[in-house]
Amino acid sequence: MITLNPVAGHHLADSPNVRRISAGDLNWALAEGWRDFREKRGDILFVGVLYPVICLVAIVVTFNNPLMPLFFPLVAGLSIAGPAVASGFYELARRRERGDDPSWWHFLDPLKGRSRLPIATLTFMLGALFVGWLIVAYAIYGATFGFAAPLDIGTFLRDLFTTPAGWALIALGNLAGLAFAIVTLVVAVVSFPMVVDKPVDASIAIRTSVAATMRNPREIFGWGLRVAGLLFLGTLPAGIGLAIVLPWLGYATWHLYTRLVER
Repeated sequence: MITLNPVAGHHLADSPNVRRISAGDLNWALAEGWRDFREKRGDILFVGVLYPVICLVAIVVTFNNPLMPLFFPLVAGLSIAGPAVASGFYELARRRERGDDPSWWHFLDPLKGRSRLPIATLTFMLGALFVGWLIVAYAIYGATFGFAAPLDIGTFLRDLFTTPAGWALIALGNLAGLAFAIVTLVVAVVSFPMVVDKPVDASIAIRTSVAATMRNPREIFGWGLRVAGLLFLGTLPAGIGLAIVLPWLGYATWHLYTRLVER
């Protein structure tokens, strides 16, 4: 039922009620996501080809001297697009839950029906966050190293790890990246699976995602740490592990959503 939802002293009009969850629900969501992945491993073909190719392109493009400092921000920032890419996995998990045909050719169904516009809106928002992250990362590089291009990759890595400017770049860059990651987590953890599940617009989905975080801050940020750790493992080697991690997290995020939001 769509109701007024009191969260932290505020009323979020037209937003579904959000539940209080525990760390056990996070583990349950990961376990259910892994069960879905084991039953639907054929769906990894899409991601298994896409993400290693993207990582390879990032290496080729950014190892060109002028863009070399953006290599890590570019690769790390690709995780911002994860919720949008995972929309197909939300649909497969939803269909399996309802007893409908969960075959892999339904992966793109969210882009064909009522979910198309809110998914496009949310994806545009994530794209703006990604561009913002790259701009901030390059500004931090300019403030610490200057905007001149590095001479070569060896010199850049040596200066990065052995000079005060390099240490400042690492510290400031990681703090900025953490801020962008938190914003992405808060607005996307519920919004993408919600627009796949319900006929709601992007603004309601975002408000519900924020409300879920406000009610479960420790658990949502605990989820973010789990996601970050698995994504890091998935990038080894050359992004190939993401062929397993991204579908798993996609299915798991769907199950987390079903615990967080009254449907």
